[in-house]
Amino acid sequence: MKPISIVYIVLRLFLGGFMIYGGIQKFQKPIPTPVEVVEKAEKFISPEKENTLQKILYISGAKQTGYFWQVLGICELLFGLLLILQGTSFVGALFLLPITLHIFLFHLFLESDELPELLQTFGLFAVNIVLVLKERRHWQHLLWIKPI
Repeated sequence: MKPISIVYIVLRLFLGGFMIYGGIQKFQKPIPTPVEVVEKAEKFISPEKENTLQKILYISGAKQTGYFWQVLGICELLFGLLLILQGTSFVGALFLLPITLHIFLFHLFLESDELPELLQTFGLFAVNIVLVLKERRHWQHLLWIKPI
């Protein structure tokens, strides 16, 4: 086995494991009631805590829909498993791309002061891009339609 193949396997296991862990975490805590969300948010009303308030309202809003947080968790679990399995790794990487992009953008716009988390989420997104680009020979023909 080539050393480069081992690197791709490690990257797949890393990203897949991270997504599976994140998916499981979505179901670990009960969803707060709207009253609990408001009570928590009221603690961060002051202008200097606006950034924290935005994060609380965003995540709580996703949880309050009654479906989005759970669907995100299921997708992270399922796509992480697809990524770890040899035969379905490309499909898993492709389906995870918008999720890792969203995670990175969340941290870029709402937690830009948290440099370690920003770098970690950028790393996840970059690994995801590398895994999709690795299989470009399988999908590149879809981008270029040859004239008849």
